[in-house]
Order: sequence, then C-alpha cells, then structure tokens
Amino acid sequence: MQTLSLLYVATAALFVFGAAAAAKEPGETPTPASMTYTIDVPYADTDNPRQTLDLLIPKDSGNEPLPVIVYIHGGAWNHGEKKWPLYRMVEYVATGDYAAVMVGYRLSGEAQWPAQIHDCKAAIRWVRANAKRLGLDADRIGVMGDSAGGHLVAMLGTSGDVADMDGELGSDTAVSSRVACVVDYYGPADFLHLYKTAPEGTGTDKNVPYPTVASLLGAPIRDAPEKAASASPVSYVTAGDPPFLILHGTADSVVPFSQSEVLHTALRNADAPSTLITVEGGRHGWGPGTGTDELSLGFFDHHLRGKIRKWEDQTLQSR
Repeated sequence: MQTLSLLYVATAALFVFGAAAAAKEPGETPTPASMTYTIDVPYADTDNPRQTLDLLIPKDSGNEPLPVIVYIHGGAWNHGEKKWPLYRMVEYVATGDYAAVMVGYRLSGEAQWPAQIHDCKAAIRWVRANAKRLGLDADRIGVMGDSAGGHLVAMLGTSGDVADMDGELGSDTAVSSRVACVVDYYGPADFLHLYKTAPEGTGTDKNVPYPTVASLLGAPIRDAPEKAASASPVSYVTAGDPPFLILHGTADSVVPFSQSEVLHTALRNADAPSTLITVEGGRHGWGPGTGTDELSLGFFDHHLRGKIRKWEDQTLQSR
C-alpha cells in the first residue's frame, strides 16, 4: 500500500473502453494536495495485485461521514487498470462531497466468471466494513462503471440479494455488498440476447461471436447458455434493486445500444427505478462533452446526498 500526495494539474484524459483505445494513458491525472490518494489496498486478504483498490479522500471533509463513489474500470474483462478513472474521480472528490474508491479485479486471462463479481463484492464489503475508520458512510455507497465495468456495476445492483454471487473472499463476508445506486455506462446486460441479436461484424468473428465474452465465461455463449445467463445482470432484476442511471450511445459497435434497452425495460417492468440516457450517434466510449458527466454527478447527488431532482429518460446528441 502506498500513499501519494501530488500537486494538482488539471488535465484531460480519455478512457480505454473495451476495444476503443485512448490517445494517452488513462489515470495520469495528478491529485490535488487537498486529497489523500492511497493505492493498492488489499480487499480480499490475498497478495494478488489485481485484488486491490485505490482510495481518494478529501483531507478536510468536516465531521460528517462522506458518501462513496466506487468505480469499476472497463477493458473487456481482459485488460484494464483501476487507475483509469482517476481524472473523473478527482473531479468528484474535489467538490468535497464525496470519497472515491477505484477497484481492481481479476481479469479473464487469470480467472473466469464469477471471479470478477466475487472480487467486486469483496471490495464493496471491505469499504463498508472500514467505513467508520475512514470517515465514510457505509449506507451511502454508489457504484459507477464503463463497458465491462458497466456490466459489473449492473451486477452489483441487481444481485445485491443473491448469495450465490457474493463469494467468500476476504474477512468481511458477513457484511452486506448491496449498493445504494448504480451508474452504468454502456455495459453488457444480457449475454443471451447479445448472442441472438449480434449483427455481422459486431464484436464477432466467423466462429466465436463475442470472443471476449467467451473468455470471460470459459466457453462461447452458444455453448454455455446457463453460465451466460448467470453472468447477465438482467437475470437478477427485482423490485428491490437500487436506482439505475444507464447511459449508452446509439452508434456503439462494441456493446449494442439494445443491451441497455433490455436492462432498462427489465428494471422498469419489475418496478425498479431506472433512467435511460440515450446518446444519439454516440460510439463506444464517446468521451466527455455530451452532458453525461453532469447527469452522473447529479444522480449521485440525488441518491447519496439528498439533492432531489426529477429523473426522466432523455436523448442527448453526441459531440
């Protein structure tokens, strides 16, 4: 574990979303001196560097425990780093209203499903178990993720009451892994629907449609339908799920827009709160400038800080 204190220089960075590569290495944003940035904290009682998290906490947050935004990175489940969303988390923590946690997890080259959700749930349990010591609010934990990370935060949201998805990692297994709200940026939600509706050339090759999903599951979707269903957030939707904000571009050629439509419809049909933000013409990892960052922060403000506003489905234009 290391603690870093750096001078702040405002920079712009882009994510790596699935197959879409950024122009510069994500996570290069320095952190302000007003924050404590603690990296590589083990959450699963192992020495596996993938099973660690980074903490970003304002140094002067007053006497009240802070709500927490937990970010799960993308990268097709086969690559990625927990530091990737640092620039966005710096912006949120700079408000003084939030602490941020960025979670690493085992990739598909090391472990197959359900290892990834077991890791993410162990991280949530660690945050909740250590909340008082860190000055955090254990009851106000929201999650956010993009692409593969969007899939994992959606799973955290819909399977909060599913014991089979909890795993037995870490020393905090008696602690709840439920979350208060979910912000899902273009994450896959239903692998069986993904396979059945895959257009030619969309994340496929001639023999194995969606090979990154096959690597996650340990078999192609068509050969492992039960496992594909077990890895699909829609399989666990109930009325008790936390509020969702789902954001997706209509021109996404990596994760089809219909995946978010399917999840949104399932949540609505179960009377679970869900808002779908459609980015017209938006591709996978469309980048900043669409107004979605402001919506995401507003969603957390609503559900974690009580700044109530009305939420309705809406369409934004890609820039």
